[in-house]
Amino acid sequence: MNQVIWRVGLIDSCGIWPGAIEAAAFVSAGRCVEQRAVTADSSGHGSRIARLLQGGDVPSELLLAQVFVNSKPATGAAVAAAVDWVHARGASLIHLSLGLGADRSVLAAAVASAVDAGCIVVASMPARGAPTYPAAYPGVIRATGDARCAPSEVSWLGPSFFGGCPRVSGCAQTHLRGGASIGAAWVSQAILNGPANAPARVVAATLAAGASYIGPELKGRLPDR
Repeated sequence: MNQVIWRVGLIDSCGIWPGAIEAAAFVSAGRCVEQRAVTADSSGHGSRIARLLQGGDVPSELLLAQVFVNSKPATGAAVAAAVDWVHARGASLIHLSLGLGADRSVLAAAVASAVDAGCIVVASMPARGAPTYPAAYPGVIRATGDARCAPSEVSWLGPSFFGGCPRVSGCAQTHLRGGASIGAAWVSQAILNGPANAPARVVAATLAAGASYIGPELKGRLPDR
């Protein structure tokens, strides 16, 4: 039996997935966040991300933190509670194929706590436009979709900023395109296939060294080693 070397916290819409070791839903109720039993993944988004995260060569355990319930938007407080929950349960990588448009102190604190403890945090962010959170926080590996990338390829777009294939398994069908969220999942899969228990700076350097493409703003430069 292959040894599991990664425990991954997936914060998304997925509450039920084969092989997940634990799951909980986090829903804002007024000014509080309630932890509830999970529901079915009505959008299918989180399930697609889960499939990609566990589609690599290295076995992993999956913790599911459901923050999108019944198609309602997630709040910063709910996402922060989810980060704290997966962190407390030993996640070595936390994946968020989501981005909030506004900074929230409670989310910044939760992410900083996980990063300071050595957890790898990957969050999606559009390649253009205003920053999103938690991708914009210090220590987070930012990821987006890059149409140049085939499945399992990664592009280096800047310091701690990477691109991945924006499609599920390279499919061209519109309903399987996901842009930044799917690209981020491919980036996390690449991390899971790389060195285990490495600090974020080593993970970023490894991704940069193996990048198939370098962003236009860095054209002609080699990734820092």
